[in-house]
Amino acid sequence: MSEQSAPVKHYDLIIIGTGSGNSIPGPEFDDKSIAIIEKGAFGGTCLNVGCIPTKMYVYAADVAKEIHEASRYGIDASLNGVDWPSIVDRVFADRIDPIAQGGEAYRRGPETPNIDVYDMHAQFVGHKTISTGIAGQEQIISGTDIVIATGSRPVVPQVIADSGVRFYTNENIMRLAQQPKSMVIVGGGYIAMEFAHVFQSLGTQVTILNRSEQLLRGADADISARLLELSQKKFDVRLNTTVAAAKNNEDGSVSISTNTGEEITPDVLLVATGRVPNGDQMNLAASGIEMDGTKVKVDEFGRSNVEGVWALGDVSSPFQLKHVANAEMRAVRHNLLHPENLQPMPHSFVPSAVFTNPQIAQVGLTEAQAIEAGHNITVKIQNYSDVAYGWAMEDKDGFVKLIADKESGQILGAHIIGAQASTLIQQLITIMAFGIDTREAATKQFWIHPALPEVVENALLGLEF
Repeated sequence: MSEQSAPVKHYDLIIIGTGSGNSIPGPEFDDKSIAIIEKGAFGGTCLNVGCIPTKMYVYAADVAKEIHEASRYGIDASLNGVDWPSIVDRVFADRIDPIAQGGEAYRRGPETPNIDVYDMHAQFVGHKTISTGIAGQEQIISGTDIVIATGSRPVVPQVIADSGVRFYTNENIMRLAQQPKSMVIVGGGYIAMEFAHVFQSLGTQVTILNRSEQLLRGADADISARLLELSQKKFDVRLNTTVAAAKNNEDGSVSISTNTGEEITPDVLLVATGRVPNGDQMNLAASGIEMDGTKVKVDEFGRSNVEGVWALGDVSSPFQLKHVANAEMRAVRHNLLHPENLQPMPHSFVPSAVFTNPQIAQVGLTEAQAIEAGHNITVKIQNYSDVAYGWAMEDKDGFVKLIADKESGQILGAHIIGAQASTLIQQLITIMAFGIDTREAATKQFWIHPALPEVVENALLGLEF
């Protein structure tokens, strides 16, 4: 059946993507006809190939690393082996896959009778009109409201994509049948650093090829420098290095030629060079929906330029973070229900964390950004080794860095590298989000002694005004 002659089925609401978008329909939408389109696994990137499974691997790697380093606590321990297939099963067969399958079954089942699920690719063919389908049977649908929440996908350098070489991304590296003995990771961002920690701690020899002189280029300079220092002790880190050519070998390994003239032959090549929004894959122009560079263009309320078309998450957001996508989803859900009282997208004091080892967490401005913005700043770096719990951990590498405005007493940025950084940062997010004066934050509450948060307390006390 051609697109021109296919009957159009109309819905009150169409949601494209089942990451954060799948959380929109609740009891408030029971009186609306809804179509959900998902060509992949329910749950989106975070559940299936991102945040959640990667952290399950990270935790296993953290345990392995503690065993390797047990001698510094006077403990004679050894890692006797890693059962990689068991780790894969723990993550996917026991946890992730049943959740994804259950989510889809719920949306297809009697619990949500007002929702139809389509499993074919969504492509606009006219004004607020989409071509999709179920099990190979095409269907044209239209919507009064449409929410685009299709996320992002890995970027693959053209030289690798065109080479025919066997490579992996975050979307399939965790389902390897066997753990590789050696791996080359192309990239130096958060995905690269998390997988470097996972595979190296579990016994894989890791080489990192990074095109610049910095790892985590968006991080504060002191954090990035410490990460590089520590990474060079664990991995084979090659800076200012790119892939010039790559090919498959008969033994299953790959050969990589770099711009520096070096040849590397790892078992596995992992590409972790960033992510690109999926807005370009849906023929948005057919509905007149505008793009802003690679993202779907939206206003402060999540509205595109076409009335009734909204976007949220990686496909449109300035932040490629699940907690931001969830918050944007809540704003869009409110705006769908209350068009007379629109809520802006929540983009203030957005934190992020990198679950490498040691962990890294940040919120607000870097020191360089604060200076560039014209703030009169005070800066304090507090080492984990300065507090009692840091002594207990024998931590000589971790630190908290705070940047505050001298006039207002407000924290402008907080940056942590060290154990449990993603947890320690939370109290600093609270201080920033609620506008608490930094000069009172440390003194008007108790800090449990000798717990690790004392490093944050001391950092606050160390700011000079």
